[in-house]
Amino acid sequence: MTLYDAMLERHSVRQYTDKKIEPEKIEILKNKIDEINKKSGLYISLCTEEPEAFQANKPSYGSFSGCKNYFVLAAGKGRDEDIGYYGEELVLLSQTLGLNTCWVALTFEKNKVPVKLSENEKIYDVIALGYGKTQGVVHKSKPLDKLYRAKGDAPEWFMRGMEAAALAPTAINQQRFIISYEDGKVGAKALLGPCSKTDLGIVKYHFELGAGSENIIWKDR
Repeated sequence: MTLYDAMLERHSVRQYTDKKIEPEKIEILKNKIDEINKKSGLYISLCTEEPEAFQANKPSYGSFSGCKNYFVLAAGKGRDEDIGYYGEELVLLSQTLGLNTCWVALTFEKNKVPVKLSENEKIYDVIALGYGKTQGVVHKSKPLDKLYRAKGDAPEWFMRGMEAAALAPTAINQQRFIISYEDGKVGAKALLGPCSKTDLGIVKYHFELGAGSENIIWKDR
């Protein structure tokens, strides 16, 4: 399965089985985390067989059950978009390995997460990980014309990018973003809403995957 295939098939999953993640898959994920941290300056880690943050030994915690594995997305201040971008890379890589995921901003016990951070670092989100009891369900999406603006006719690759962006998971499925096209350049803006800056990073990763990064010139880069 390619990352593009994973993007098409992946849905959020909140209930997990007791099946452990195989050591070889954990190694692949940790190697990718090391690569991301080195190039981005983020502090991402993977917790496995850790039941406390999601209270996995209880029948239900919020809408989660059975979650004992998760990515911890931490960094210094002002890194929301990077957290979203690189976190979604891990989400889709996990899907290619047959694992299920769910972005989580609030429904976990932050003080139970076993990571040590400096005074200038914080946990932005975690991503639940494991073998889901189901494969999740398709989320509703706004019409594409509500998610982008284009001056003139948008090229085919841009519309492929928009189709991919519409599949991006966002907080409470709010899709609070606008992508624009003008004079060959692409812009992306987070609108007001909870976690919208992190969501924008997720959306941009999807857009690049659909449009082809070789076609895109970002206005803000």
